[in-house]
Amino acid sequence: MKNFNLDAILEAMLKMSERVSDLNFSVGRPPQVEVDGQLVAVNFPGLPRLTPYQTEMIAMHMLRGDRELTRTLLTNGSVDLSYSIPQKTRFRVNVFAQRGTYAIVLRVIPEGVPTLESLHLPAELSNICNLKNGIVLVTGPTGSGKSTTLAAIINKINHDYAYHIITVEDPVEYMHKHIKSTVNQRELGADTKTFALALRAALRQAPKVILIGEMRDVETIEIAMEAAETGHLVLSTLHTIDAAKTVDRIVGVFPKDQEPQVRTRFAQSFRYVVSQRLLPKAGGGRIAVLEILKSTMRTRDYVLKGETEGRSLIDAMHDGSVDGMQTFDDELEKLWQKRVITKEIALAYATNPTNLALRLTDEDADARPETSDSDSMLSMLE
Repeated sequence: MKNFNLDAILEAMLKMSERVSDLNFSVGRPPQVEVDGQLVAVNFPGLPRLTPYQTEMIAMHMLRGDRELTRTLLTNGSVDLSYSIPQKTRFRVNVFAQRGTYAIVLRVIPEGVPTLESLHLPAELSNICNLKNGIVLVTGPTGSGKSTTLAAIINKINHDYAYHIITVEDPVEYMHKHIKSTVNQRELGADTKTFALALRAALRQAPKVILIGEMRDVETIEIAMEAAETGHLVLSTLHTIDAAKTVDRIVGVFPKDQEPQVRTRFAQSFRYVVSQRLLPKAGGGRIAVLEILKSTMRTRDYVLKGETEGRSLIDAMHDGSVDGMQTFDDELEKLWQKRVITKEIALAYATNPTNLALRLTDEDADARPETSDSDSMLSMLE
């Protein structure tokens, strides 16, 4: 790999499939791409397995001699940054140390800013763009499309309203142009030290909408609620799997004696909790499945007083379909009925696999042709 051209290697990896989501460089493995959730090796002549020296070369090339990023990597053992092939493709990158060597994972950022329509997201999400204040959280595991969904929401606000929008990201992924709104994007590390610092500063920068890449700590959550309470629309993400776990996480980061106060504040300030999971489709590719919790009198009461027997947020979302709410398991059932996903995948990603299995089994039974009495008699005679 002497005098290697990293951009040429990245471009060759991207050509493996139109559905490449991530690129992976790990010692002892050839370069790999992730397609539909599975890693696939990319065979380059003379490069059967990456050596520690080669992954370090790639890592240093990504860091571009930036002292702050290098210091973060050496101090914390990992660093987030962005990287781009000029005029072609942008990546969100994480460089991390493992067993004394470096590994690099690049997430492909699709070209252009997505729209809610192009992502085939539920129509209810367009109502988020009309909110004037409050907190909207998009949650899910890493790689579930949270940043993409938020980018589509910002894009619609940008087209519909003449607002000042501030984003604080780690790193900046989608580049928003000024359309109707003025969009200022700040990157952690390059433009600000922490989310909390940037969020506190944003309160003095007269924005209508604030996007925080992730609510990582109690200080950021505290300021976010303060911003929502003072007339700002705050959009952010959390690494939680569903609405109920999101409420638990928000409440759980604060001291126990503050729980009643935090529940009251969050119940009053949240507008939506949208949770996402990316599932493999039956015919290849992946599909996003969303759970939507919306602020209503009933859901606010459940957040305020906590879930108990007969008072679950899942029940409230199931019953709140007329308000635009939906649960994971209801959506999984619909996708299975349309044969978009297999029964095995539906159960693997379900919130309550046992209940969903019963529902799918009942539908299987209902779909079977009924046996007439004469047929039954004939089978007995045989």
